[in-house]
Amino acid sequence: MCCKLEQPRRAGQRPRRGGAVGVAAIGVLSAGLGMLLGAVSARAEPLAVEVTNASAPVLCAEKDNVTLNLSSAAVRSFRITALHPAYLGSLLQDSHAADWSACSAPGDPQAGRPQPPQRRTLYEDIEMWVVGLTFQQFWRPAAAVVRIGDRIEKDIHLLQVWMIRPMGGEEILVLYPQDGYWRLRPKAPPERAPTAFGSSVLIGPIELEERPIVKISEVTFDPKLRTFTLSFARGGSAAVRLAQIDQSSQTLEIAFDRPISGRPFAALRSMYVTEVNNDVARLAVREDSVGGWREQGVMAFSGARASELWAGRVAPSRHNTSAPDLVFAGFSEQPESHKANQ
Repeated sequence: MCCKLEQPRRAGQRPRRGGAVGVAAIGVLSAGLGMLLGAVSARAEPLAVEVTNASAPVLCAEKDNVTLNLSSAAVRSFRITALHPAYLGSLLQDSHAADWSACSAPGDPQAGRPQPPQRRTLYEDIEMWVVGLTFQQFWRPAAAVVRIGDRIEKDIHLLQVWMIRPMGGEEILVLYPQDGYWRLRPKAPPERAPTAFGSSVLIGPIELEERPIVKISEVTFDPKLRTFTLSFARGGSAAVRLAQIDQSSQTLEIAFDRPISGRPFAALRSMYVTEVNNDVARLAVREDSVGGWREQGVMAFSGARASELWAGRVAPSRHNTSAPDLVFAGFSEQPESHKANQ
């Protein structure tokens, strides 16, 4: 995916050939999940939020059917971390072919010849650059304004953040300003091609308009602080900082100017067809009333009041096999509590 265009629809993947299914990875995750997620957690006991499941079964692997909503009238800050899946080191093949085989129901996305977008480099330094893409067609009008320094753009459908790597660059983060969808991933391990993007996240007041979206009126990026400032159409704002990225993880730190009440403040959007064809298959939540982590399949998850949420896979999938796990953590009533834990 490093040198391939991030499209509004995610590409599927061919069945994996050869190698074990990842039995060792399952043991690693089961034994070390608490330690792994604990490292991502804040030192202070975080706030618990309501996690609800609005997912529905589908047959089409190119349609997002998983929706996990996070709600709290008190949260002012939290973190989202992308981690390589536990089985990454055992993968022998990681393909990116789309799977349209069962996309025939009304409302399913359909395959089509992609039209080349207009591409503009909006910012560049020796380590990082930001690219804006404008597609010939997009499902929503381009209403959000993008600002970087003195530059103002009014028709950007996709923002890409790239970082330098040996002999090239690596796309590590994307944002669709017109519907509020983000995707993030760690840098690729040494001597490995960049991994796939997978699940998307929404940050801000979520509403339904054909699908869950966040309406953004303006996006401002400060390259020196590596921070996106989002101004929401419903009012209020959020700062999204690229706090940390290396070859094992990437963390975004989010701070709202005020709590978001009456609707979710964040969500995970993804895809699940079967245990071998998905972008997310398993969840784990840390609940106040339970002495350990509760793990469950994503489609069977009935909701929780949790201070941390892990969403990922313990066995390889045919779809975006190398895509990262995601952790939502560090919920706080303080707008910048994450800085105290650095």
